[in-house]
Amino acid sequence: MPWIPELFSAPALEGIRSHAAADARASEPVPYFAGVRSGEIDALVRSFAGEPELHHPVRGRVKGRRAFERFMAETNAWLVERNVAGGRPVERIGTPRRGVEETVMVFDGDGGRVELPMAIAADRNDDGRILELRLYYSTWPFTGRHANRPPVLQPDPDLDAPDVVGEYQRALAAGDVEGAVAAFEPDAYVREPAGGPYVHRGPAELGDIHELFFANGGGILVEHCAVTDDGRACALEYNVVRWGRTELLPEAGLAVYVRGRTGKLTCARIYHDAEPPPAVPAA
Repeated sequence: MPWIPELFSAPALEGIRSHAAADARASEPVPYFAGVRSGEIDALVRSFAGEPELHHPVRGRVKGRRAFERFMAETNAWLVERNVAGGRPVERIGTPRRGVEETVMVFDGDGGRVELPMAIAADRNDDGRILELRLYYSTWPFTGRHANRPPVLQPDPDLDAPDVVGEYQRALAAGDVEGAVAAFEPDAYVREPAGGPYVHRGPAELGDIHELFFANGGGILVEHCAVTDDGRACALEYNVVRWGRTELLPEAGLAVYVRGRTGKLTCARIYHDAEPPPAVPAA
């Protein structure tokens, strides 16, 4: 939920809003890619409280106006080259000091059209301007490889994930298939970082995917770094540090959990690029 709408010119904002959802309000932040594609770099820069700072899964840290302008020009050229249609909005989570926006990019890959789920986290100051942006996605859908991204945030030892989100995190760490599935409503789903083909819905599929998650001889341990929670949906930024028996160099990720009316989860959408270790052969 990055860009401040009143910083854009009237024609640019009118064009952005004409492609937004019918119920979008004029006061809502301009979505990340809508702002990028507007070409109004000054509005993007002025949306920051100080120097622009953005953390990208492949390019790393982009800091300062010149670096940011160059990155935006390269991004726009890539969007045109790849015939990008998007991004398709998925979820917005907003609190006074942070916002998280989920979207799905659709673009030309080497073997056809590719869907790429992406999450953008924005830390804000008191007047709503951006302190920094963090982008999360997996490179697997369009490269067939994992980028294995280093940490973006440091762990907060005093941070506990709330309610059912915390229950699910504890089940993940313990490698507890039953406990993980029990955190979800019957028709809930888990979407892996690679998106579309990797959606698992209902108790049987959720059980199968968690069996696969834990096939390296244990659970998935993550360091909690930041939580953005509006009461309905919760975004957890983290570092993956162990997958089953395999210790990992800390790798940055984000997951969004949406609660249903029962208090259990209706979905979990994952954004990281950690490479799953091989399964431990059965005895």
